[in-house]
Amino acid sequence: MQKMFKTLSHLHVVVGTLFIATLYVTICNLFFAEGSFLHVSNYTVSLFGKYLCYALLALAVDLVWGYCGILSLGHGAFFTLGGYAMGMYLMRQIGDRGVYGNPDLPDFMVFLSWTELPWFWAGSSSIVWMIAMVFIGPGLLAYVFGSMAFRSRVSGVYLSIMTQAMTYALMLAFFRNEMGFGGNNGLTDFKEIAGFSLQEPSTKLGLFIITAVALAIGYWISNYIVNSKMGRVVTATRDAESRVRFVGYKPEHYKVWIFVVSAMLAGVAGALYVPQVGIINPGEFSPLNSIEMVIWVAIGGRCTLYGAIIGAIVVSYAKTRFTAIMPEAWLFALGGLFVLVTLLLPKGIAGFLPNLFDKMSMFKSDVPKELEVKDKKEATTAEVK
Repeated sequence: MQKMFKTLSHLHVVVGTLFIATLYVTICNLFFAEGSFLHVSNYTVSLFGKYLCYALLALAVDLVWGYCGILSLGHGAFFTLGGYAMGMYLMRQIGDRGVYGNPDLPDFMVFLSWTELPWFWAGSSSIVWMIAMVFIGPGLLAYVFGSMAFRSRVSGVYLSIMTQAMTYALMLAFFRNEMGFGGNNGLTDFKEIAGFSLQEPSTKLGLFIITAVALAIGYWISNYIVNSKMGRVVTATRDAESRVRFVGYKPEHYKVWIFVVSAMLAGVAGALYVPQVGIINPGEFSPLNSIEMVIWVAIGGRCTLYGAIIGAIVVSYAKTRFTAIMPEAWLFALGGLFVLVTLLLPKGIAGFLPNLFDKMSMFKSDVPKELEVKDKKEATTAEVK
């Protein structure tokens, strides 16, 4: 058993925990009747799915902030763009079941007296188009913004302000009816996705499972990146960019690359968020949302990946509870939680986990030195024989 624990990594633990939690929720939703202590309601399934979307978004933020040193206050833009790509597809699936019964135009376009779809809505009825735009939209914006900012060597607080300004500008633009995205009401009243009704419990459960799988894949990609050669260059850029530049690397290229990958992960989180919540509007662009994402990562623990997931889920759950108990003061409760974690756990919630895992001997890096020395001696003896 001890040898098995020694071979486990963060990746194994996170993916394993996700699998167990998803299996538990699925079984309790399908096989336990309402009123049972073990029953998980359809509302709770959708709520858990939303938490997992937030976890994937926090993972994207930690990738650029924790490992690259880029404090982005604009990831809400990438998240919302992915959500709008999904929302456009879902609006086209309504067909003639809308209020105005127009099979080609969404209701808000009919209300605004539009006669045809804008050019950028072309192909939005295809699920392939939607999946492509979920990646291309946020990725292209991140590439254009990152290329201009990083090649100009903008960093620190100035970069954070620029990302926040970008998000705020998009919010103001999407509030305009002329943009063709529903104005301040956004996109809503969705009926189905890929032929499955969004009101069916089985669809909600399926979306929850897909979100859990997406989070597991996102974690694997992020873990692979930070442990690769490129990831080590990115981390070195965070710690000493001038030295990285001196030895012949071009840090701006690595920054753009990691920024684009992070934006795409955020876009996927937004796309999975929309069908489970049922609406997407310009309010999601709000700079306050991007600041809240940073708080998730700070509370969970930077530079750990799994800490970002923990922070997003803990803060989101606390927000759900606080808004029910004290709807007018939940922001103060969230601020108090942030202050307490900062004072008592400067490395975040994940900061005290290594000590716990030391006792459990669960990670390769946590193997007692006595066992390491013994293993080395046995290996040396075997080579001599």
